[in-house]
Amino acid sequence: MNAHDTAQEPDEHARFAAYIDQLQQIAEADEADLISHVLSDPDQTMAQSAMVRHLDRRAADLHLDPAYVEWSKAMAQAAIGHPYLTRRLHEWSLFRAITLNLSWRTDDLVAASDWLQLKAAVESSTSALEILAEDGRTKRIRNTATVSLKRQSQR
Repeated sequence: MNAHDTAQEPDEHARFAAYIDQLQQIAEADEADLISHVLSDPDQTMAQSAMVRHLDRRAADLHLDPAYVEWSKAMAQAAIGHPYLTRRLHEWSLFRAITLNLSWRTDDLVAASDWLQLKAAVESSTSALEILAEDGRTKRIRNTATVSLKRQSQR
């Protein structure tokens, strides 16, 4: 057995795993406080990675539910000063609007990240697919949207 085999996991890996576990089990009333704690971690890359994972999990569960609106407001407050997290929340809200046929702007979808454009190209409505097939950021997004459009037209 060499020294590497007995080495402990780096501290930030252990904290990341603990944060993910805590965030999965947290009561909604305590979520914002825990998020503030996570985001105060000295390793900001790790902390924000844990938060993106949490935001994605919670938003995927809530985006079709009316409870999403209040949750996203609380998360936006908790994410102040963290532009990447703020953008991810904004993009989940845009995805929600597209999915529920609420009001949304074409320019917001065209300016969105590859992550959101690809998610929308796979999972969204015809109007978003038409936009992404034409103006998606990457060839992959445009092709995915085109295939999704064809699939929807065959139904």
